[in-house]
Amino acid sequence: MNTRKPTLEKISPEFGSSLLVKRHQMDVYKGETKPFWHFHPEIELVYVNKGQGKRHIGNHLSYFNNSQLLLIGPNLPHNGFTDRLTINGSETLIQFKPEFLGDHFFDIPEMGRINRLFERSKKGILFGVKTKQKLGPKIEKLNEKEGFKKILILLEVLHGLAKSEDYTLLNVDGFAFETEPQDSAKIDIIFKHVNQNFKEHISLDEISDKVSMTVPAFCRYFKKVTGKTFTKMVNEYRVVHATKLLSESQMSIADVSFECGFNNFSHFNKLFKEFTGKSASKYRGELKLMVQ
Repeated sequence: MNTRKPTLEKISPEFGSSLLVKRHQMDVYKGETKPFWHFHPEIELVYVNKGQGKRHIGNHLSYFNNSQLLLIGPNLPHNGFTDRLTINGSETLIQFKPEFLGDHFFDIPEMGRINRLFERSKKGILFGVKTKQKLGPKIEKLNEKEGFKKILILLEVLHGLAKSEDYTLLNVDGFAFETEPQDSAKIDIIFKHVNQNFKEHISLDEISDKVSMTVPAFCRYFKKVTGKTFTKMVNEYRVVHATKLLSESQMSIADVSFECGFNNFSHFNKLFKEFTGKSASKYRGELKLMVQ
């Protein structure tokens, strides 16, 4: 799941600017930059135009295809979105602190909608096709603007996002993340081990030993940090990997279940339906009809 330490990312806007805007065009992603698990006090607006990859935001795991528009709130852990193959695509990233226009600017009545948008962003917001089509071009133009004009366009974009009813909250169960360095290092060790070994059985003794904790202490710690048990997290990770294989391979559903670490096909089917709301066969059948 994560191969580098989840860390507090320091974001430094250019001199004379209160926000950071980056846009990069990719003919073919060559793997120079690996995504990593990180968090920062800034709000992050991400628009990917013609790309595919994995969303990992708080407790939420899913895949996207073609494009996506996300708003990620302060200190919400997430993976980078550059682990994809993109042809003639681009990614625009805007990062800013909630108080970048002053401590109380968004508290005034006229900014009420945007203030509520910022509150929702703490759970991670995925916007739908209509909102992407309407605001995507404006977001991409932000990189070309400077000073006052850049602020005005960003406010227009935020206003449009705030008015949109075309969205989904991704991290609805409220991911609790301890930002102390020692916790960050432990989460990295745990996720890295799961990423490398999820196809095999991972015992609580094994994972507890990795972070030098007793099993009871580890279970309490993991539930506090992630809001779920370790077993549930591993199973969710396996199911997410299964959704990827179902969409990208011609493997049989039984083979997919075993490839993802499930030794019992019935157990796989039960967990897959619990996690996605539908059976694996129905999920695969609907993939062609999905509009990302």
